[in-house]
Amino acid sequence: MKTDNVEYTTFSGWADPPADVLPALAGDLTCEVVVVGGGLGGMSTALRLAERGQDVVLLEAEFCGHGASSRNAGQLAGAPGGDLQLLNLLFRKKMPGMIRLAEHAAHHVEDLIKAHDIDCDYEQTGNVFAAVSRGQMGRVRRVAKILQRAGGHVEVGTSEELGIPRGFLGGMREVVGGIMNPGRFTLGVRRALLRSSARVFERTKVTDVRRDRGRVVLTTPQGEVRANKVVLATNAYAGEWDITPPRLSVPIWVIEVETQPIDPARLAALGWTSRSGLVTQHNIMENYRLTPRNTIVFGVRRLERGTTYPLPQKEPDPALVEELAEALATRFPALSDVAIDRAWGGWIAIASSWLPLAGQIDDNIFYSIACNGHGLAQAPYVGSLIADLIADGKRHEDLQELWMKKPEFPRPMMMGPLGLRAIWTVDRFNDLVNGSRCNARRGSVPVA
Repeated sequence: MKTDNVEYTTFSGWADPPADVLPALAGDLTCEVVVVGGGLGGMSTALRLAERGQDVVLLEAEFCGHGASSRNAGQLAGAPGGDLQLLNLLFRKKMPGMIRLAEHAAHHVEDLIKAHDIDCDYEQTGNVFAAVSRGQMGRVRRVAKILQRAGGHVEVGTSEELGIPRGFLGGMREVVGGIMNPGRFTLGVRRALLRSSARVFERTKVTDVRRDRGRVVLTTPQGEVRANKVVLATNAYAGEWDITPPRLSVPIWVIEVETQPIDPARLAALGWTSRSGLVTQHNIMENYRLTPRNTIVFGVRRLERGTTYPLPQKEPDPALVEELAEALATRFPALSDVAIDRAWGGWIAIASSWLPLAGQIDDNIFYSIACNGHGLAQAPYVGSLIADLIADGKRHEDLQELWMKKPEFPRPMMMGPLGLRAIWTVDRFNDLVNGSRCNARRGSVPVA
């Protein structure tokens, strides 16, 4: 697979930055609620507050949608993120609530697309936990039982039954959710926000958050905002101020890659009739999905932890792009001659518990964070629930599932550089073993 002429970008491959970036805050102002962060979580919080008649200001360091919201694979998940077997072991009583929240979140985004007429190429295909080996197929069946027992809507089948490429043995489809262009979706939410009564300031980095006489004061390079309540919706960027609880999240850098357009007949030959997005069952997943422009977007496979704030702007590592290209050629041998067109990356937030989080710091600072790779669905939904809590004073049952009584978080396990490298090594060893078995059994190109 060719990687000679890859376009590397510090933004997204899904959409261009907005041409109407708003000016920075210049001067001081007061408001009832200030939202920090213009990703899907922050924008959805501010939009809902404006719809509820609240006096709301949103501050964004770059432009709304600059972060992970527009950089992901565009798979709208209908199930929780993380290792569901481990989560079921540690938090079994929470699983029904987590699954209900995940499905409600996907439906909420579908409603948001309709309500604001957002053209983002949404396809209600569901997404498949895809198996590349017998071991992964066993894991799929165990996860399906966990989800079904807790009320999730999933179905297990062979690759032919699920309409996914024949290079996969089979999998489990989340019936809820699908695929979209996340860049266009995020820009659509931004347009809806700018049409609302919310006051939005882009290019406005918050440098300090402090309390003063019962209010919260946010300092920016050219002015201050004094508010009665603050919502921190900064995801992976949450560790820049002393007021943020320690270990609230772990920032993780992931990348996505896109092929050049592929002849439709060659894509049809793959047997990918469902067009469902695919997520392999490695410890560190690989994701694959089709686009309306007849390309395949794929990524992750390796995680890199951020260690210092502020987090740097990055371009994808060419060595990882090369590794991802080799993985694509392994999963789709018939496309091994297809060239890679572009690559991009972004910072996501992982919680030490692998559960999404929301809560308060004292009475007037709210936070939500760490949807663990499933923020395309969950961040807008949780943001709207926090807005309703601020407006009504009542926590929705789905928000209650995430609510932290105290903002205290343990040290994350296996999320340091050595731990992440060890997990990657285990995945590659399993690929090698399963690939050798497939060769011995079938005498063909390995599928894992």
